[in-house]
This record gives sequence, structure tokens and C-alpha cells, in this order.
Amino acid sequence: MSRRFNGENLVRPEAVAGMFYPAQPALLREMVSSFVEQARLPELPSPPRALIVPHAGYIYSGPIAGYGYRALRKLPPGSYTVLLLGPAHRAAVFGVAVGAFAAFRTPLGQIPVSQELVERLLQQGRPFVRDLQAHLPEHSLEVQLPFLQLVMGDSVRLVPLLFGEVDPELVAAALLPLIQEDPSLLLVISSDLSHYYPYEVARKMDTELLSAVERGVPEEVARGEACGMLPILALMAIARQMRWKAHILDYRNSGDTAGDRARVVGYGAVAYTA
Repeated sequence: MSRRFNGENLVRPEAVAGMFYPAQPALLREMVSSFVEQARLPELPSPPRALIVPHAGYIYSGPIAGYGYRALRKLPPGSYTVLLLGPAHRAAVFGVAVGAFAAFRTPLGQIPVSQELVERLLQQGRPFVRDLQAHLPEHSLEVQLPFLQLVMGDSVRLVPLLFGEVDPELVAAALLPLIQEDPSLLLVISSDLSHYYPYEVARKMDTELLSAVERGVPEEVARGEACGMLPILALMAIARQMRWKAHILDYRNSGDTAGDRARVVGYGAVAYTA
């Protein structure tokens, strides 16, 4: 597939169904529903405008992601567009790869892509690039989709954005006008935290990073470890301009959810409210 191909009539197929999450629709729906139902949220002052949620296999990070998506139930009824930001793990991306497909498919069906907003970003040029190949094997955005489908149903569209080498402040400046003019735009940031440290070391690193996120101190966040660091920093720059406040909903690591505490991966769920 050519990187210059428009893609407007193509549906991006599942890449990690049966690996990161169940490929059987009934089992997938049951699993995601259980994660969302079991979450017990703190009181939030208003519906969320943005989330940070993890993207590992569901047995590891699904319970933590459930906290973020449970918060979306506070949204008033209506149609929403999700700016879905995550890191590119499997392809070299210079800038932000825009997933200019017609839709993204999961075992639960398809989520349409907002062609209007995709083209609006691509018309700006750098840092946005039309790169379909980067999206095809990538899991960081895909694992969020069944959660969005379960919680938001048919009322959601996507703007899929994969971060490579890019200045997060530049991305934030480009996305900010869209967010300012349309309150139905939501931001979902896909990121795990520290990788492969002993349990207590990881807890210390991750809680320090999440504290800096909650306090809105990007310099401290940047000294931490998260595979979605650049999307997180872009969100923080937007939140600063929009005067959004961060709320930590949950933190655990794979030692809490899957047992082995020798080398763990950290997962946090954060909601931003206006």
C-alpha cells in the first residue's frame, strides 16, 4: 500500500484481535463490560474532556483502562469525535501519522473516521502526514476502540493520530483551535508508563510521573518514563491553554493484574475536566 494512497474508501482491519484482546465478539464485549462496571470512580466536577489510558493486553491493563472509560459515561447524550493519540511502536514516523481511513474495524464492528477533520489536519502539512502503513500493525490505538464502542456506541467518530518524532507543543498548537471551537471533541491519549522494572521501583517512578501530570508540570513528566510521552505532553499543553484539571482515576501495574512482580509495566488512568 502506498503511503500516498488516500485511503478514504479503505477500512483499517483489526491487527491484534486474538492477541491483545479476544477476537470473539461476545467474549470481547463481556470482558470490556466487566472492566468498566468494576471501576469505582472518584467524584469528578464535570464530564471529562480528555483521558489518558493504557494500551497493553487486556489481562494486564484492561482493569485500569476501565476507569477511564467509565468516566465517559458522564458525558451528556450526543455525538462525539475522539482525537485518538498514541505512539507508533512498529513504524518509523517523522511527525504525526494521520489514519486517513474510512473506518477502523474491531470484532464489535466499525468506527467511522472523521474525514473532514483528517483532511483539515493534513492540509496544514507538517507535522501531520498521510501514512496508512504506520497504522496497519499498530496496537496502541486499536486496543482503545472496543472500549469506545461499548461505552459510546454509534455516537463516536475517530481522528487517529500516531506520534513519531515530533514536537508535542507543535501538535498541541495545531489541535487547540479544533478543540476550542467544538466541545464535542474529546482527546484520548494511549500510553503505558514504566517498562520492566521491579514492582516497587516501578510504583515509585509511575506515581511520581502521575503526580506531575496531575499538578500540570510537564518538565517533571518529561523526566519520567511512558511510551506515550509525546502525546501526554501534547495533552498537557492543550490542558494548560484550556484550563483543564487532571484527576488520577487509577494506577496499577502488571504485578497487580497478572502476578509477576519481577519486571512490571505501569498503567495509569487519568481524566481531564474543564
